[in-house]
Amino acid sequence: MGKVTGFMEFDRRATPYRPVKERVQDWREVLRPLNEPQLRRQGARCMDCGIPFCHTGCPINNIIPDWNDLVYRGRWAEALRVLHSTNNFPEFTGRICPAPCEAACVLGINDDPVSIKSIEMAIADRGWQEGWIRPEPPPERTGMTVAVVGSGPAGLAAAQQLNRAGHQVTVYEKNEVPGGLLVLGIPDFKMEKHLVARRVEQMEAEGIKFRCGVRVGEGVEAAKVVSEHDAVVLCIGSEHPRDLPIPGRDLAGIHFAMNFLPQQNRRVAGRPVDPGFDLGAQGKHVVIIGGGDTGADCLGTSRRQGAAGIHQFELLPKPPLTRDDPGALPWPNWPFTFKVESSHEEGDVRDYAVNTKEFIGDGHGNVRALKAVRLRWPDPDPVTGRRPFRFDEIPGSEFEVPADLVLLAMGFLHPVHKGLVDELGLEKDGRGNIKAGFGEFRTSIPKVFAAGDARRGQSLVVWAIAEGRKAARAVDVHLTGSSTLPAH
Repeated sequence: MGKVTGFMEFDRRATPYRPVKERVQDWREVLRPLNEPQLRRQGARCMDCGIPFCHTGCPINNIIPDWNDLVYRGRWAEALRVLHSTNNFPEFTGRICPAPCEAACVLGINDDPVSIKSIEMAIADRGWQEGWIRPEPPPERTGMTVAVVGSGPAGLAAAQQLNRAGHQVTVYEKNEVPGGLLVLGIPDFKMEKHLVARRVEQMEAEGIKFRCGVRVGEGVEAAKVVSEHDAVVLCIGSEHPRDLPIPGRDLAGIHFAMNFLPQQNRRVAGRPVDPGFDLGAQGKHVVIIGGGDTGADCLGTSRRQGAAGIHQFELLPKPPLTRDDPGALPWPNWPFTFKVESSHEEGDVRDYAVNTKEFIGDGHGNVRALKAVRLRWPDPDPVTGRRPFRFDEIPGSEFEVPADLVLLAMGFLHPVHKGLVDELGLEKDGRGNIKAGFGEFRTSIPKVFAAGDARRGQSLVVWAIAEGRKAARAVDVHLTGSSTLPAH
């Protein structure tokens, strides 16, 4: 695959970012795409490795070596066809997926892996620029109807696949615009929203109907939606956030990240924001609790809004720098190593092994400071590399930081149960997710299916797309007895 000696001739080069001083002044994407000669050289680095472990790393089973080779040879339209055969929305994953495929790249054993993610994004963007991506309505209809509840990546993927199988698909979205957290969670500087809008336009041209501003289980009875369709696919995400029930939690100024981030996305899009619930960071001392992707999104957003100061705290210790260090998993597993996102490049304020003990008020019901303590964690297990989840507080390490705005970015526990899940009486698993076996995706209610984060728990966009596609095939088999939809 690629040039036989390419991995020895060319160094890895991933999609670079715009200069920090420039990008923190706006909300446009931070990425500065590689040009065609650069991309062809990156495709040339793909090895003829015999067993492409990148396939095992990719949840969506992208046929990576094939389109790397096609890009190297300048056969972009063919590369797009191969890429679309497994991934409905490669311009999404090419921007915001953490690229487990690259972690599993054979070249990555003792060198820098192939820039798979950059090539994927470039193929999709080239497809739109050249007009190769067009609506693909089904040649005929089955006469059966399917409701998809939720229009995040799982819902969009399920809807497009089911529509292409010939079923009439209606997507119900609680927000005013389709896209879920792709549109109202992920900041514009990571992925601009016109990318989602043009895919929605494509899907509408293919015959999919979108009903926005409809809360199934609240504004519309869930049982009614089920009764009106031949099948229902629940792709409602995992939106019940992990809370921090410590003294002072009831003070004003402490909010979940997903109350904060969608506001800025709406501002950028020119949509209205409730003036009585403005969570802007301008001129405020911001504390972000949580060191993952959502915390990084809060960091980049707070900085662009003009925060007076930012602290970001993570309960866990700082990850190892390389996958050879204790605590990091060896190839081809996903390495638990220290990672730097674009927001961290703009000023990394992460502080590790910190436990928040108390929120301190100003005497008028508002938060003014945060009290925390530093932690001592045990060393990783020498055999498994895993670190036991237990810690001790370091005596005398207590400290305070000013805080006018506290953002809780500690992840999500399970889908929201109030409304749809409770109304239908859906069976849940031990973690509170909708119980539906992988492969069949059937819930405890006949003809109701579940996919994405609502079924598997908080996860990656690429996993959501994979689940949406697989669930679509399961629904198609349920409705017709067989399916021509791909299994991946």
